[in-house]
Amino acid sequence: MLTPEEIKARKSSGEKISMITAYDFAFAQMAEAAGIDQILVGDSLANTMLGYKSTREIGMEEMLIFVAAVCRGAPNTHVVADMPYRSDKDPQTAYDNAKRFMDLGASSVKLEGTPEGVIEFLRSKDIPVCAHLGLLPQTAENFKQKGKTEEEAAAIEAAAKFVDSLGCFEMVLEHIPEELGTKITREVSAATIGIGGGKFTNGQVLVMHDALGMHPRKIPPFATKFVDMYSLGVKGISDYIASVKRPV
Repeated sequence: MLTPEEIKARKSSGEKISMITAYDFAFAQMAEAAGIDQILVGDSLANTMLGYKSTREIGMEEMLIFVAAVCRGAPNTHVVADMPYRSDKDPQTAYDNAKRFMDLGASSVKLEGTPEGVIEFLRSKDIPVCAHLGLLPQTAENFKQKGKTEEEAAAIEAAAKFVDSLGCFEMVLEHIPEELGTKITREVSAATIGIGGGKFTNGQVLVMHDALGMHPRKIPPFATKFVDMYSLGVKGISDYIASVKRPV
């Protein structure tokens, strides 16, 4: 299992870091068997697993169930637990919730943006933190690329330097221009993980349902579908139905 220190050290070695989301025991087993570096139990499970329209609709109780399942399925992999909306509303609340994830076996927690005093407090309690900058799904008014204007790019760059100074071992950079992702990667000591952040970040993360084609809807422009499991699954179930109805 990669430690936060080992992940951060990958930056200087030049070895890319692979991260994928997983939300249950079976797919966590699959990701670990494939040799993934990190599994993110993202609050995206609100959309992919529970059918909600927004990640704001999921809370700690649901996240705890899924994080526990992933930790059981991938006991030898670094599991990042996503802090759901408002679970980090203040430093003490954030710590209490992060501690619950760590007690389940998570290796680190991820939070969006720079909530006042939260990262500082978590680090003072030795909680490893993965930051998340750029497009912030929990609070975004739209899902257009962020950092296209000079002002917006400067704000994201400043936030990256700020969370780096607080001791975050890595940061997810979502849906920003490649030039900005490259610049931030050069300027911070933390490992950078892109999801629409360009190919020059220190690693990449994808939502498993996008990577494996597990749903029929269109995937984001920065994602890649490596297999069409939705069609394979529909065909498999269809073949099963036909076998049941076949005359004996």
